[in-house]
Amino acid sequence: MSAKDTKEIEDCSIMLSRVSNHLKMGIVGLPNVGKSTLYNILTKQQVSAENYPFCTIEPNKAHVIIPDSRLNFLKEVYKSSTIVNAYLEVVDIAGLVKGASEGEGLGNKFLSNIYAVDGIYHVCRIFDNEEVTHVEGDVNPIRDMEIIQNELLLKDLEIVEKKLEPARRLARADKTKRGELDILEKIYSHLESKTEIRYGKWNAKEIEVLRTLQLLTSKPVIYLVNMSENDFKNQKNKWLPKIKAWVEERSKDVIIPFSAALESKLATMSDEERENYCKENKVRSMIPRIIKQGFNALNLINFFTCGPKEVKAWTVHKGAKAPQAAGVIHGDFEKYFIKAEVLKYSDLQEYGSEANVKSQGKLLSQGKNYVVEDGDICLFRHNAGGAKK
Repeated sequence: MSAKDTKEIEDCSIMLSRVSNHLKMGIVGLPNVGKSTLYNILTKQQVSAENYPFCTIEPNKAHVIIPDSRLNFLKEVYKSSTIVNAYLEVVDIAGLVKGASEGEGLGNKFLSNIYAVDGIYHVCRIFDNEEVTHVEGDVNPIRDMEIIQNELLLKDLEIVEKKLEPARRLARADKTKRGELDILEKIYSHLESKTEIRYGKWNAKEIEVLRTLQLLTSKPVIYLVNMSENDFKNQKNKWLPKIKAWVEERSKDVIIPFSAALESKLATMSDEERENYCKENKVRSMIPRIIKQGFNALNLINFFTCGPKEVKAWTVHKGAKAPQAAGVIHGDFEKYFIKAEVLKYSDLQEYGSEANVKSQGKLLSQGKNYVVEDGDICLFRHNAGGAKK
């Protein structure tokens, strides 16, 4: 095994994500914690958000526009007619309950919906409201988060356990298969210690196996803490520091306090009304941050193509090379890639126009090994029938 294979990789949630430029964030949590309400706000759709468990059964899906102020600047510079934002696909998943890994509630149906997403918005509730029932009888977000954590761990253990016996038989018959068995046993031991896969240190060979398993606890998680409007305004609630301590003890996962009640109210206002309300009450919407953090959690970046017709944001995985980025626009651009002409967004800001950037020698001609960076403005040259800008 090479040094590359054995080197441990700490940020494995990035390495374990699927190789795709259009990934999904799933909204997960116990019933009645605010998942569907959040989905409605994010997507401006009105799916059912009733006050009873499992009002969401089939997952709802929608594309959520990713706010990016850079597009407005580029539109002005290039005198473009339209702006095309990048998007994040968001999935509203039915509420999980204790025992889901053994079929309770919607059981395996719920868990299979989580398999289909690439990252998780984990919504937990810290507001008291007698009119909104709690499936566990009272508000206790630490208990609630542990229920979900344990159910995902138990399902992952079940999956790995089913792989172990066939792997043992293969290893007895063929000693060259022993390496994969060792990896499966390490993964099982890690899960048995009640530690999520994304918190482990895995080398390249182990990550190859983990990618085939697509375990639930390998997915990146953002914790969304749903507060009352008043608590959110004051950033005070007895559970908030306890949640932060619980998460920080285990990981560096992002925590975003928000108020679904406040966000619902803001969503019904005009831009002017919203601005005045936020100013008067010293609050701000957390929706842009929730969307952006979901995008970041999936290890995605945006590059731009610009021209008089449109300014458009394109999405690729961080670390993608120029031909891969060209392929997002059209498969032939990757196949017949020649080079990429790249302007840095910061240079365009500094010099004010593409012509000025070029006069300063800042237009970069890049080959196949160039790693595209967030905010790059790209013109791809290829021999598949012209250039695409």
